[in-house]
Amino acid sequence: MSTGVIGRPDEQLEVILPEMKKMKTENSEMQEADLRVTIAGVELANPVMTASGTFGSGMEYSEFVDLNRLGAVVTKGVADVPWEGNATPRVAEVYGGMLNAIGLQNPGIDTFLKRDLPFLKKFDTKVIVNVCGHTEEEYLRVVEKLRDQPVDMLEINISCPNVKEGGIAFGLVPRGVENITKKIKAAAAQPVIMKLSPNVTDIAEIARAAEAGGADALSLINTLTGMKIDVQRRTFVLANKTGGMSGPAIHPVAVRMVWQCAQAVSIPLIGMGGIRSTEDALEFMLAGASAVAVGTANFIQPDITAEIVDGMRSYVQEQGLANIREIIGTVH
Repeated sequence: MSTGVIGRPDEQLEVILPEMKKMKTENSEMQEADLRVTIAGVELANPVMTASGTFGSGMEYSEFVDLNRLGAVVTKGVADVPWEGNATPRVAEVYGGMLNAIGLQNPGIDTFLKRDLPFLKKFDTKVIVNVCGHTEEEYLRVVEKLRDQPVDMLEINISCPNVKEGGIAFGLVPRGVENITKKIKAAAAQPVIMKLSPNVTDIAEIARAAEAGGADALSLINTLTGMKIDVQRRTFVLANKTGGMSGPAIHPVAVRMVWQCAQAVSIPLIGMGGIRSTEDALEFMLAGASAVAVGTANFIQPDITAEIVDGMRSYVQEQGLANIREIIGTVH
C-alpha cells in the first residue's frame, strides 16, 4: 500500500495505521449490512439468486463465483425423464440480448438427485429446483420425487407446452394456472414458486390465479417470444423459428410487470429480466420484488451475481438503511 509518505518509519506508521484502521472499519460495515430476505418462510442470506437455465445446476459456474455468496441457486429445468431439447441452431445473439430455443434439455430427475443435488449441498446457499413438464403428471412425478430431498423451494416453469391441450403453455390461461398450482401444492413438501410467462394479455390476472391456486411466491418474468431472420440466407436463424428473448432489452418490461403483480397479490415476488447491474436489481425490489434472479448476464460476466451482492451492501450503507428489506415495494 503506497501512502506517498517519505521519512522515518515511525512517521510513516503515524499515517499508515489510521488508514488501515479506517479500511478495516469500512470493510466491517460492508460485512454487517443486513441483506437477509425471506421468501415463503425461507430466509436467504441476500436477495440475489440465479435465473433458471443460465447457471446450469451450479457446478458449471463454481469455478467463477463462490456459491456460498449467493442467496440461492436456482437449477435449470428438471423433468421426470431426460429431455434432448430442440434441434440446433438454438441460440442467437440479438440487439440488446439473446434468443434461445434450447427446449429445456436436461438429464432428468434421477441424474439430478444423484449428481447435482449432492454437489449443491456442499455450499451454504439455498437450493431452488426448477421443475418442467409437458403434462400435469410429468410435473407431479418430479415434485413427488423431491418431497423428501434437501431442497428449499420449488420453482415451477409453467411456460412449458401442455401437450394434452394442443401445445398451449400452462401459464397462458388463468384457470389453467390456478389448476396446476393447486395440484402441485397438494403434492409438494416445499414452498412452491410459480414462474410466470410475460406472453399474456394481463400478467396481474395470471398472478392472481397462481395465488388463488395456493402459490407461496411468484417469479417473473420468463422470456418474451421473439424471432430472428437471416436476410442473406432468407431463413430463420433458430431451427425452432421462435425463441425466448432475454437480456437488457426486456428489463423495463419485466420491471413493469413486477410492479403490476405487486399491486395485485400479497405473496412474495422474485424479479428477473435483463439484470446486469446492482441498479437493475434494486429497481425490481423498489417495484415490489423481495428477491431477484440474474440470468443472461451470467454468460457475459460469470461472477456478476457476487458483484451485485457487494453492490447491495454498499447501497444499504450509502442509503443509511437498517436492512435491504426497507426498500421492497416503496415505489407505488
